[in-house]
Amino acid sequence: MTKKSILSEWRRRILEENLLIALILLELFLSIIFILIGYLKGNIYFRGVGVGLVIACVTNVIAYLFKRFSSKH
Repeated sequence: MTKKSILSEWRRRILEENLLIALILLELFLSIIFILIGYLKGNIYFRGVGVGLVIACVTNVIAYLFKRFSSKH
């Protein structure tokens, strides 16, 4: 017996439409957490990781917007 590993249509649609947004929000949340830990502990390493995640998050948002606008045209 073999099982099909194909997602149903509604699951595929949800993943295609909302996965990028969810990952961007997760990245932003993690960056805020790392920055707060860095300031509370006084550790520059955690602040650096948080700033790096903020830069990555902004880059991902720009890429998402370009993808979104190019797919509409």
